Amino acid sequence: MILGIGTDLANIDRIQGTLDRFGDRFKNRVFTEIEQRKAERRKDIAGTYAKRWAAKEACSKALGTGLAMGISWKDMSVTNLRSGQPVMHVTGWAADRLADMTPAGHTATIHVTLTDDHPWAQAFVVIEALPTA
Repeated sequence: MILGIGTDLANIDRIQGTLDRFGDRFKNRVFTEIEQRKAERRKDIAGTYAKRWAAKEACSKALGTGLAMGISWKDMSVTNLRSGQPVMHVTGWAADRLADMTPAGHTATIHVTLTDDHPWAQAFVVIEALPTA
């Protein structure tokens, strides 16, 4: 069953402006060390951050909270499998919220997809509950 759906569209140029203006202060507030290492290795640094920004926004929407209800930016993070597939991880308040919304006898799975076409980066998140085997 679907527990939540969220999407977000981020402007890469706006993220670049924020990086230029606030640098490490912005990066350290919003992104985990793993996300920062990934972005800093990429040719399109701002695009990589923008996709992850959009993923965090989309995840918070799928959790039914947005970012206004106590969820922290770093409570949500994106890594990639060897295949390149993005994977959303939740900790802290986001993990607590996910546990609260998952029905008994089910396990939650977060699906995330990312895309960009300059100047836009987009993320789509679906939270699914699967019966525990």
